[in-house]
Amino acid sequence: MAKSKRISIMLSSRCTTKFPNDATGKSLTEIRKELQKEIQGEKLLGHQLFDVWINEDSAPVGHDADSWEACLVQVRDCDILIVISNGEAGWAKTAGDIGICHAEYAEGLSTTQAKVRVVALPNVTDKKGEEGERNRRFQEYLSQISPFHGGEAKTIDDLKKRVRDAINEALISLTQRGVAAFGSSKFNKGQALDWSRLNFHQRKSAMEKVLRDSMVTYKGAQAADAGVNLLVGETSILTIIHAIPAAFTIAAARELVGRPFLQDHELASSLKKAAGPLHIIACHKSATETQASNLLGFPDATVVSGEFGVYVADNTQKVQFAFLTNCRDSTHTRHAFQRFMEWLEQSGEASELAARAKSRARIVNVIADENKKKVK
Repeated sequence: MAKSKRISIMLSSRCTTKFPNDATGKSLTEIRKELQKEIQGEKLLGHQLFDVWINEDSAPVGHDADSWEACLVQVRDCDILIVISNGEAGWAKTAGDIGICHAEYAEGLSTTQAKVRVVALPNVTDKKGEEGERNRRFQEYLSQISPFHGGEAKTIDDLKKRVRDAINEALISLTQRGVAAFGSSKFNKGQALDWSRLNFHQRKSAMEKVLRDSMVTYKGAQAADAGVNLLVGETSILTIIHAIPAAFTIAAARELVGRPFLQDHELASSLKKAAGPLHIIACHKSATETQASNLLGFPDATVVSGEFGVYVADNTQKVQFAFLTNCRDSTHTRHAFQRFMEWLEQSGEASELAARAKSRARIVNVIADENKKKVK
């Protein structure tokens, strides 16, 4: 991140490309220069708040390794990255490489995903050859990441408004995240201290109650005897709530949860009108991908770390669970679940989770039926 007394904003886009269907014939370079002047002219309490970087500000360099790296340095250093995308990947160093616009977007996501915002323009028409292939790779990448961009900007005025709205939303979101981050490592006061005074069983109950209360407030959610039927997309998924009331490394705390998916067949009666189950495990402290894999029992699975914690999906048995980390009090517990739901939607994983949950329900029902036969 840039260390200055102003907020650094980078506007990333193609340069000479004309704004589509506009009578003025303005290029994206001209529009970004106008945006730069307008945004830098904004003041807060009498002070200039923003520095806006566009690649036209840098020294003229060719399409080589130095200019490529110069752009990526700006991506890493900026506080907010606004990607104005018309589906063009940009120039590339050699045939087969990704374009510079593609690289800037990917670098922003890998550096600090929360600072990246996409403003979409209508995609360019298909082109042939290496450039067309680069564009298709970029457009596919954009669709996979599934960024929220609120539809396409049809006019220059609409584009400018969307850029301003994106900056405004980023400022609020990043400020709130920053406040939470600064306080997240101190749990020696308030409810966090109260929870630390509880024994394992009391703390486990408190964590599970908060998580359940948070879940049932989501649109379409319904309380169930076994847990909460949570609406993910258009699929109702039976979500089972657990809590590890101390560090994951403490066996006595970890064993209070065990491997809950081994008892999924006992939930067959609750899966008549819902898919799943999905297990949500609130962790009082941290959890790692290795610990998540160990709980599953084998490493060959989808394991993803995020701001919420760790998500695990077994693509064979369709077992799914998520660790929500640092659930030290009700605020952090609710926030961790909120971040998990946001990640599901923003990443596109929600549809995958729902599909696996439907498969898991069928598997669980078959196991339950076989166990009934065995009893007879």
